[in-house]
Amino acid sequence: MLLDSRSDLGARPLARLEGLRLAFAGARPQDVLAGAYAEFPGQVALVSSFGADAAVLLHMASEIDRDFPVLMIETLMLFPETLAYQQELAAHLGLRNVRNIYPSPAEVMAEDADGALHRRDPDACCDLRKVRPLDRALARWPVTISGRKRFQAATRSAIDVFEADADRLRVNPLATWTAADVRDYMAEHALPLHPLVARGYPSIGCAPCTTAVRPGEDPRAGRWRGLDKVECGIHFGPDGRIRRAS
Repeated sequence: MLLDSRSDLGARPLARLEGLRLAFAGARPQDVLAGAYAEFPGQVALVSSFGADAAVLLHMASEIDRDFPVLMIETLMLFPETLAYQQELAAHLGLRNVRNIYPSPAEVMAEDADGALHRRDPDACCDLRKVRPLDRALARWPVTISGRKRFQAATRSAIDVFEADADRLRVNPLATWTAADVRDYMAEHALPLHPLVARGYPSIGCAPCTTAVRPGEDPRAGRWRGLDKVECGIHFGPDGRIRRAS
């Protein structure tokens, strides 16, 4: 389904936010993703962590276009298993346009020369290694696809499928999916699991700031364990409010 954009030719994608919400109300994630990709040719990128359930959205993207642009933030502190999984999963799905986004070497040298900023100020580390690199990369992409889901955390419980991200449009095709929906899709399509999942990591970030989760704990309990921090800052700031939303 495509919107009739004759009345707003040249408008930025965000101008079509309400129309997209109406057009794709109740649509399957596959249709939301395909619709956004067709609606904004050459303007859409999928941001993926290649984490525990990233294979779902990446599989959907591969079914649309093997050259679907995929961006992963390589903080230089990821688990080696994540980097290996990225290669394995991209090859398995036939994705040909996966790009790593790195922090600025000059900024890292100036702000985290000893590699211990994550212990002194985890918010500053996330800003240095995740937020700023992604902001620079997304200057090229007016529309971004996110794998966030409402069930993942209280800070995500009210996310919309289509939402504003400053002057960009962000699409969350899996927003309404449950953990069971994710498991069922992974099993139905025989998608390879991140190797750390079997070792008790249902949510996977940077190695220094992620631990295994014990039975009965919240799936994100291993992220920044012991700190009053639940988001890296890409989607939400330290105060829990959505970043850059208008």
